[in-house]
Amino acid sequence: MTKSVATVNDKRPVNLDIGTIALPITAYTSILHRVSGVFLVAGMAVLFWLLGTSLSGAEGFEQAKACLDSFWGKLAVWAVLVGLSYHAAAGVKHLIMDAGIGETMKGGETGAKLVFAVTAVMVLLTGLWVW
Repeated sequence: MTKSVATVNDKRPVNLDIGTIALPITAYTSILHRVSGVFLVAGMAVLFWLLGTSLSGAEGFEQAKACLDSFWGKLAVWAVLVGLSYHAAAGVKHLIMDAGIGETMKGGETGAKLVFAVTAVMVLLTGLWVW
């Protein structure tokens, strides 16, 4: 007697609570890489708006300059640079893995830790540059 598809699939969990699943550091790195890419699209829209405003004339330039000199303007630029730093570091990790280096689980974990370390340094450096 053969089992039906429904009987075989009955052992699968019905509702996964993603908050209770212990993900490896490589999963967090991958998820954050995608999130940072989406964030960069939104951040670039803001930066393009500022560029367009600054190129619209003398008044627009002063408005963009005032915006970038404000706390919120500096915070926005810093946030975009942080997203860019993380996305670039994770992208380099992916390029290295595409070359066949660090494809094991241990290599992936080491690469993920390096991504977070490089990003932390870049966050501090961009913070010093922007502020």
